Amino acid sequence: MRRGGLDSGQKGARPAHQPAHLALLATACGSDKADTKADAKPSAPASSSAPAAPAAKAKTDAELSALILTKADLPDHVVVAVPKDEVAIGEAAKGDKAECQPVVRTQGTATVGTAAGVARMKAVAKPKEGAGAEDAATAGLKALAGTRTSVTLASYEGKGAEEAFAAVKTAATACAGGFSLTMEGENTKIDKVVSSAATGGDEAIALTLEADVEGTKVTTETVVVRKGNVLATHTASALGVAEKPTAIVAAQVKKLG
Repeated sequence: MRRGGLDSGQKGARPAHQPAHLALLATACGSDKADTKADAKPSAPASSSAPAAPAAKAKTDAELSALILTKADLPDHVVVAVPKDEVAIGEAAKGDKAECQPVVRTQGTATVGTAAGVARMKAVAKPKEGAGAEDAATAGLKALAGTRTSVTLASYEGKGAEEAFAAVKTAATACAGGFSLTMEGENTKIDKVVSSAATGGDEAIALTLEADVEGTKVTTETVVVRKGNVLATHTASALGVAEKPTAIVAAQVKKLG
């Protein structure tokens, strides 16, 4: 882990549609004439439930791009796209334990499992306005070293989003005692993974990854939210201890509907 957590964009930073179950009610169609049994029709058997609703179609890149947070949604942040080379670095990152790979992939804007559509952005809070020149310069430096949050929206066919979320949850438990992470040829020992409940969407989980980099405690704060067949991964990193991306998560969950 670089000092900026797992955000390769920081210089020097290494660190529903919910199916409705409808009951079908069939009524008997017997004749009202008692002496015409031959004409009576047997009643249709009642069905205990409606046919399974078809799985929601996965959203495309373009559809997800319309749902991901923008500058208009976060006026107090600088919002930019995630460069392709940064995505590639996250996609190539590996953990020394196969069972930890889903957690690894939440740290570098990669997708967990095979997504049909993807959209990404990252944001950092703007320095506060109204300060003097010296204060503004200090605020600017703090912003550069401050928490940066990346958001990855991934949409899946069928139950892919549910499976991806379950994989992250399982990996967080299996790798609570830590693992080694290799990114851009550098190896970092993740001391522990702390998972906790989170709110939002249909299901959510929060992860805190901790490491010691040259005597400095470095953390990343990740919140994974599933809304229907979309998985929203919010990962905050810094040169040291990252702030929780509470406001960004709330804004993104709201935009997902």
